[in-house]
Amino acid sequence: MVLSQRQRDELNKAIADYLRSNGYENALAEFHKEADLGGDVEKKYNGLLEKKWTSVIRLQKKVMDLESKLNEAEREFHSGGPTRDKRSPTEWIPRPPERYSLQGHRSPITRVVLHPVYSVVVSSSEDATIKVWDYETGDYERSLKGHTDAVQDVAFDHTGKVLASCSADMTIKLWDFTSYECVKTMHGHDHNVSSISFMPSGDFVVSSSRDKTIKMWEVATGYCVKTFAGHREWVRMVKVNPDGSLLASASNDQTVRVWVVATKECKLELREHDHVVECINWAPENAHTTINEAIGAEVSCTHSLEGGKL
Repeated sequence: MVLSQRQRDELNKAIADYLRSNGYENALAEFHKEADLGGDVEKKYNGLLEKKWTSVIRLQKKVMDLESKLNEAEREFHSGGPTRDKRSPTEWIPRPPERYSLQGHRSPITRVVLHPVYSVVVSSSEDATIKVWDYETGDYERSLKGHTDAVQDVAFDHTGKVLASCSADMTIKLWDFTSYECVKTMHGHDHNVSSISFMPSGDFVVSSSRDKTIKMWEVATGYCVKTFAGHREWVRMVKVNPDGSLLASASNDQTVRVWVVATKECKLELREHDHVVECINWAPENAHTTINEAIGAEVSCTHSLEGGKL
């Protein structure tokens, strides 16, 4: 690699500083003659060679880590899934010790979500804040403040540019995740807002509340465009199916309900639980075969619907 004259001069001065700081006086005198260095080396070159050297080592390690991840991704791509071929199912679950322990919230943490694009994780807490962390380094990045009571749930749109949050302060907030500014605050629920989800298009969000309703909000305007009513108690969670045609909700009334987004009709009411239903989710399509095998010929609480499986 050919260095420019300026780069060569800076390297020579950094080497001269290294020789001087380590007491290699004879070598320094000879180097001054050979490199034709005049006068004392400026202070800005103090420790420069060591800094450059350690940064090169860090970069080499990072390159090796990235190459390893790339190789792993290529193996997953060719095998059609994670490389679990030679591992037993018990080894799929993460084992201690943890890579990082992220600390900073002053009250219980209510939700943790991964950014869909970047190596960032977002946490919400009863301390009324949302915190952003870099999960590759374990570093805290920033806090998003604006809610006045516990933040119950957070969700990203599919691009990762918008973050939605809901709170016990009865509001929903939309945050620009490039500037980290709150761009909209939406009012309409009459009690604690416990869950928030984006529609697949990213143009709408749906929320569930202790006021027994589910509401759909337009992201562009912040207006409530639909209200789904029917649960008799607190609606703990609402989730959208992959194509955005159905909603599934879980409630303190011990039921799970499926709603048609277009008509607001309750398509299905499931009543097999004996207590509060706190969580609901749609099974991914690639899990349907495994779920059906697990069910076998027995009657199960798993329901197939046009548009997804609960």
